[in-house]
Amino acid sequence: MRQIIAMGGGGFSMEPENLLLDTYILAQTKKDLPRVCFVPTASGDATSYIERYYNAFNTLPCKPSHLSLFEPEYTDLERNILEQDVIYVGGGNTRNMLVLWKEWGLDNVLKRAYENGVILAGLSAGSICWFEEGLTDPLNAPLYKLDCLGFLKGSNCPHYDGENKRKPAYHESILTGKLKDGYAVDDGVALHFINETLSASVSSRPRAKAYFVEKVEGEIRETELNTRYLGK
Repeated sequence: MRQIIAMGGGGFSMEPENLLLDTYILAQTKKDLPRVCFVPTASGDATSYIERYYNAFNTLPCKPSHLSLFEPEYTDLERNILEQDVIYVGGGNTRNMLVLWKEWGLDNVLKRAYENGVILAGLSAGSICWFEEGLTDPLNAPLYKLDCLGFLKGSNCPHYDGENKRKPAYHESILTGKLKDGYAVDDGVALHFINETLSASVSSRPRAKAYFVEKVEGEIRETELNTRYLGK
């Protein structure tokens, strides 16, 4: 079974006191102590980001580790990835991340891991990357289309409710044909794909939503997905 859990935002890095999405990801492994590897490439392997990951995941039932491409501590990249139950990709600069992954061959290794049943998860850059296309935001510059790994069809826009420029830029990009139809996801929502089909939309925030956005007869159609709140 192939699984991808793509978060618009949230998780330990945005909600350190609310680990509902992170707990949901671990539960999908069906293991008591799953191996979880954090990949912080998009942040430049920021030390503070890695520390926040361990601070959170050391409180959860799992075996956390991380993969650094800037200061690698492994001898066999593929074996290290394939031994994991979850690959959890952090946010940051999606374009730089994908360039580095391709340089190291990590994109191909992740494809093999996905096909072998390793769960792929992440937020922001770690969500966009799994789709054919994404809407990304360089610092102080217009949002633009980015070609991604294509494990999932269509496009993806995270932080849909968290950044004012996201929604209009995503709509315009789909209307003009720059982006394919796809999924817009609020902070605190995760889309769970099983075998490339959307299986569930879950949230760590009661009012957070996700949408399928498409161009229909020259206009934008935004269809709200049924999203289940994970809290009480």
